[in-house]
Amino acid sequence: MPYTFRNSSPRAPPAPQSASATHSTGQTYKELKLECQQRGTLFEDCDFPANDASLFYSEKPPVPFVWKRPGEIVKDPQFILGGATRTDICQGELGDCWLLAAIASLTLNESTLARVVPLDQDFGPGYAGIFHFQFWQHNEWLDIVVDDRLPTFKDRLVFLHSADHNEFWSALLEKAYAKLNGSYEALKGGSTIEAMEDFTGGVGEMFEVKKAPENFYDILKKALKRGSMVGCSIDTSSAAESEARTPYGLIKGHAYSVTGIDEVDYQGRKVKLIRVRNPWGQVEWNGPWSDNSPEWRSVSPSEKKRLYQTALDDGEFWMKFDDFQSHFDKVEICNLTPDALEDNAAHKWEVIVHQGSWVRGATAGGCRNFIETFWTNPQIKLQLTEKDDGQNECTFIAALMQKDRRKLRKQGAEMLTIGYAIYESPSNDEQLTKDFFRYHASKARSKTYINLREVSDRFALPPGDYVVVPTTFEPHQEADFCLRIFSEKKAVAKEMDGNVDIDLPELPEPSPPQEETEEEKQFRTLFQQIAGQDMEISAEELEYVLNAVLKKTNNVKFKKVTLLSCRNIISLMDASGNGKLEFNEFKVFWDKLKKWIGIFLHFDSDHSGTMSSYELRLALKAAGFQLNNYLLQLMVLRYSDDQYQIEFDDFLNCLIRLENASRVFQALSVKSRDFINLNISDFINLTMNI
Repeated sequence: MPYTFRNSSPRAPPAPQSASATHSTGQTYKELKLECQQRGTLFEDCDFPANDASLFYSEKPPVPFVWKRPGEIVKDPQFILGGATRTDICQGELGDCWLLAAIASLTLNESTLARVVPLDQDFGPGYAGIFHFQFWQHNEWLDIVVDDRLPTFKDRLVFLHSADHNEFWSALLEKAYAKLNGSYEALKGGSTIEAMEDFTGGVGEMFEVKKAPENFYDILKKALKRGSMVGCSIDTSSAAESEARTPYGLIKGHAYSVTGIDEVDYQGRKVKLIRVRNPWGQVEWNGPWSDNSPEWRSVSPSEKKRLYQTALDDGEFWMKFDDFQSHFDKVEICNLTPDALEDNAAHKWEVIVHQGSWVRGATAGGCRNFIETFWTNPQIKLQLTEKDDGQNECTFIAALMQKDRRKLRKQGAEMLTIGYAIYESPSNDEQLTKDFFRYHASKARSKTYINLREVSDRFALPPGDYVVVPTTFEPHQEADFCLRIFSEKKAVAKEMDGNVDIDLPELPEPSPPQEETEEEKQFRTLFQQIAGQDMEISAEELEYVLNAVLKKTNNVKFKKVTLLSCRNIISLMDASGNGKLEFNEFKVFWDKLKKWIGIFLHFDSDHSGTMSSYELRLALKAAGFQLNNYLLQLMVLRYSDDQYQIEFDDFLNCLIRLENASRVFQALSVKSRDFINLNISDFINLTMNI
């Protein structure tokens, strides 16, 4: 089914100070808390109840978990104890190290942390068992409310917990993020940058360490200085290697966070170091510059103090930057604002956001390998008009994000393999067709198609008009997506062929009897035979003749033209309003029918007698109807079968309903001023859902 319709016009992101309430009651955190205080009760979240459904969707807990409030676990629970720090994050029995690595990075920036973890809550006076956290989702901030019942076993927290057993902000944050994604189980496995973006609304960039630029140390140093969140990991070659420990104490397939970078004086020279944290809160690097390595004996106490170097088994360690590059494979950086990492000066970037959908049979065309359907993907026109300061090109980041896949896991959804291509655009704003992509190469594209939530890359292109085509790798795969464009200078984006227009050709009036050709005379005789004495064709008579004619049309497949369809045809053609077709009305319809059969056959490219639903856009356009993606998706869902094929009777029904809707709209627009603010797209949408 189609995804919820939203206006897909690119728009500026909302002000970060506002966050939308998400509780099913429509109440805000403050309203819910006040209601509990007035009733003298502790909040119980009906949206995320304390039961197994909130824990797992594909399995049962390995042991019976007991949901308890912090006050039932310890005597003196605290929300934050001595400030929120990276040592407050210790992994429990859930495979969400990627999330914990992001939370550890979050603690390094006080203002960002305060946005995600509002400080107006604690276990003191006014406590009502309710807490709230704020996350960024697809261009808006959401306020997620939770109660403080947490899963425990033998009075110990099962999942994320703090090293201080009476501190609970990190456990409650994990619960709120689990609620956002549907369950705790939904948090198993992921990319650190995914959570980083949800904590900041920033844009992520990924580096392969072995292929990183020469100034990679400076890039990381600048990123951390600006408050960007940084994660790193070691690749695995097979599932068996997941969380395997290397001889140096590092864990493969595990998400770490980078918490610092610096230089230290060592034996008369500067050594570049990097600080990394394991969210387990233990298991550390044991090579050079590890906690108890001999290198630290040659470092002065003041340098150690400056670097916060300790020999605690807390999961955090320093290592030489060269060793970091040798042992780690990927680094993910989430910029709190999309400031350029290559340049020395920070820039204020312009941001454009486009919301869209891939719907099978309509706009899910797959990548360029599938040329027959690639052109049907959503197409976004990008106008780059201003060069970067002192440059001849326009720099921008294109970030394509698939939406809600983690939340949909319980329904069997997985991350799709996604990417995009960028083409130089011709001058018009119409949807580019198959032939364009067959004969034109892309000017830029995402580095790879990959099954991550977001794919982003940085580009520099000359000023001009371009078309961005976001796609899944395989065709027929369905999802919502969000495309963000960050540009150094102002850019403009809009959906190609996003307008709805109706341009129906005028059909010639039937010739007077005395001027009829021999063919027209034969047609009149046929009409008389069908119509009988009243010389008018009823819906029942029309049903009989249409089915009889189409059965003899060997190259057109159809099921049956129904009586309801025939009544719709008469409604369209009946000028007199008597519910029947006179000769002239029938003749005009017959000419329409011949034209529509011709269009159908033209777009039946494989001569199967059916038309691919991916060809419906052009077929409707040939008949005089230009539809936007949303209306096209509605038509495909209503009239195509499960193999994305449309038979002629369905095509006929589609055309009849569209033409009826357009005629009614035109008539009402003329007669009533109330329709001035109702556009044709909204009207067709309304009539198609009746």
